[in-house]
Amino acid sequence: MPVIRSELMIEAPQQVCFDAARSIDLHMESTAKTGEKAIGGVTSGLIELGESVTWEAVHFGIKQRLTAKITEMEQPRYFVDEMVSGAFKCFRHEHEFIPVGKNRTRMLDTFDYTSPLGLLGRIVDRLVLEAYMTRFLLERNLYLKQVAEKQFKQMEEKKV
Repeated sequence: MPVIRSELMIEAPQQVCFDAARSIDLHMESTAKTGEKAIGGVTSGLIELGESVTWEAVHFGIKQRLTAKITEMEQPRYFVDEMVSGAFKCFRHEHEFIPVGKNRTRMLDTFDYTSPLGLLGRIVDRLVLEAYMTRFLLERNLYLKQVAEKQFKQMEEKKV
C-alpha cells in the first residue's frame, strides 16, 4: 500500500491554492497529456463536500474511468477525495494548505492507495505504478502552483 507525499511552497494565499486544487477545469488542464476529462458528476467549476466526479483518461495505453468523492473538507485548509470506483482497490487523497506568512502557502499532498490483484498488484506498484503516480501527481501539483501564483500576481496587479 504505497503512500506518495509531496510538499510545495506556493507564492499565493491559502484560499487561492485551495480553490485551484479543487477546480475541475484546472485538473483537466493539468492532466491534458493523459486526456483526462470530467464526464460525470461535477464536470466544471469547484467541487464541494459530498460531491463526486467521474474522470475518463488514458493511462498505460488503456482508457479508464474513475469516480472520486469529496469526503472531507475544511475550507480553505483541507480536503480529501476518495475513490468510489475505478482501477485501484481504493485510494485516499489528502490536500492540505498551510498559510506561511501573509501570501505564501505550503501545500501538502498525500496519496494513499492500494492496487488491485493482491501480490501481483504489489509487484506492479514496485515496478512501475508508484513511480508513475509520483510523477503524475508532481506534474499536476507543479501546474497548480504555477496557476495559483499567476492568479495571485494578477490579483495584486489589479490592486495597484
